[in-house]
Amino acid sequence: MEHARVGDRDRFEYEAAYLVPGLDHLAPALEAQAVRVHCLGAAHDADPRWVARLVHLLRAGRFDVIHVHSPLSASVARLVTRVAAPAVRIVYTEHNRWPSYHPLTRAANRCTYGANHAAIAVSADVRTSMSRRAQARTEVIHHGVDLAAIRAWRTERATVRAELGAGPAETLALTVANYRPNKRYPDLLAAARVVLDDGPPIRFAAAGHGPLAVEVRAEHARLGLGDRFALLGHRDDAIRLLAGADLFVLASGHEGLPVAVMEALALGVPVVATRVGGLPEVVTDGVDGLLVPPGDPAALAAAIRRASRPDERARLATGAAAAGDRFAAVPAVRRIEAVYDRVRAREHR
Repeated sequence: MEHARVGDRDRFEYEAAYLVPGLDHLAPALEAQAVRVHCLGAAHDADPRWVARLVHLLRAGRFDVIHVHSPLSASVARLVTRVAAPAVRIVYTEHNRWPSYHPLTRAANRCTYGANHAAIAVSADVRTSMSRRAQARTEVIHHGVDLAAIRAWRTERATVRAELGAGPAETLALTVANYRPNKRYPDLLAAARVVLDDGPPIRFAAAGHGPLAVEVRAEHARLGLGDRFALLGHRDDAIRLLAGADLFVLASGHEGLPVAVMEALALGVPVVATRVGGLPEVVTDGVDGLLVPPGDPAALAAAIRRASRPDERARLATGAAAAGDRFAAVPAVRRIEAVYDRVRAREHR
């Protein structure tokens, strides 16, 4: 979405394609940014019907570059593009560490990686997880976010806090993460239980959805977190929620580089997170946030307690606001568009 908002429309025309019909929540927003959107109509990643529809799109002759973002679909798209539209250049963004993928997905990605004309990693940590050959073909480009648009949501702070029941003296700790194994919701809920048992004036909330929703809600009930930890489900207004938060908390076991972390910093919200993936590249421990080892709810709880102290929270918030200036979307998108230019130039040499 950030790319759609700030892409150079004098030089590039953008279209987007997605595989599964039910995952269309971004389609209206993309279309509002004059991005033509195509549904490839797959029931899941392994449903081959999307391949035929991709071939049809590629053979329309409109495209110079296809930019793919998911390792399994990218593995197929590389082969399909090379056969069906060999003039189209292939750019790939790697969003997660290679060991985090299923072995078959990792093997398919690795075996077809050489078909990329260019590759991008969202963090240096993601890049170092690759094979040496793949690393040599990959450059690191951190995501960017629309700082002005994000910061405009600060006016919603009081409204959001009222909606979530956070009083003036309470710390509101927010998580934005889908219910997936790598997000380690059991660790997050366990840490919240420890913090609440200590009695500081704090309230938790989490926005997200996903395949582990039933398990997350069951663990929430087992721990008796009640309304002190609100499970908000899928929300289209995650940035608005962040504007009302005092802390952004993430318990992940592995990460690439979560956009929500950059959005939190842009809003001056300190980050309490695990020291995984690209997080140490954007969060400076003790300056704009606190980092702890993964898989350690007690350490996460201690960091949340520390960051919720008014003096510490104010100090970290000042650091977060300064750190957020690094994540402007325009420079990041211009670097990606420069990649498109390079691969097209090689085609025409």
